[in-house]
Amino acid sequence: MKLQDKVAIVTGSTSGMGRATAELFAKEGAKVVVTGRNEERAKAVVDAIKAEGGEAMYLIVDTSNVEGCKVLVDKTIEAYGTLDILVNNAGMLSMSPVAEVSLEEWDKVFKVNVTSALYLMQQAAPIMKAKGKGVIINTASVASFAAHHGFGAYVSSKHAIAGLTKSMAFELGPEIRVNAIAPGLIHTAMVDSIGGVGVLQFMIDQCPVKRAGKPEDIATVALFLATDDSAFIDGQVIKVDGGYEC
Repeated sequence: MKLQDKVAIVTGSTSGMGRATAELFAKEGAKVVVTGRNEERAKAVVDAIKAEGGEAMYLIVDTSNVEGCKVLVDKTIEAYGTLDILVNNAGMLSMSPVAEVSLEEWDKVFKVNVTSALYLMQQAAPIMKAKGKGVIINTASVASFAAHHGFGAYVSSKHAIAGLTKSMAFELGPEIRVNAIAPGLIHTAMVDSIGGVGVLQFMIDQCPVKRAGKPEDIATVALFLATDDSAFIDGQVIKVDGGYEC
């Protein structure tokens, strides 16, 4: 198993890409901490992992504030004694044009999509530094590379997480490697909330593989980045988009 006895926190792991990542990590031997805001869904993920013989626990926390991040890391250490992998996957969408977006919405998008990664890094990095090794994986987006009409706050936040990833890599090495995954059109609940893949058919039409991605397409890349298979990859924002942003 590629992650035998590793301890991993995966935020936003009650559905979609985060859930697929948590389940794959557990199959590869990791002890996984599932997080989100819906206890019923979190319990379902943990139950599914345990049914497959894996080990997991869940914590209901708000990672957009420093107190929630501290609780998450402290409880992880209390339960498993260490932390090897942090996947900052929690995220939210904003569909307000820049001329109309409220400061409240803008601040919330940045707290969830960017600041939570900063808070959790600040809690996790000393643990990883002390043990001499660790991996942080952030969730960026194809929106980290180009603008899309009507998504100003979201696009700005995803550009910011790309920059934060590079800054983390520079400052946390050599013990900790930090990379980000930039998903394209992945069929998740977030995509369904804006009309599903049918509404976003234009993205599929421009994608060389001519399909929407699956959460598992992201999970397999996260697994690669979490292991020594990617030991010389650091500070990168890796597109997993079927070629949409060639």
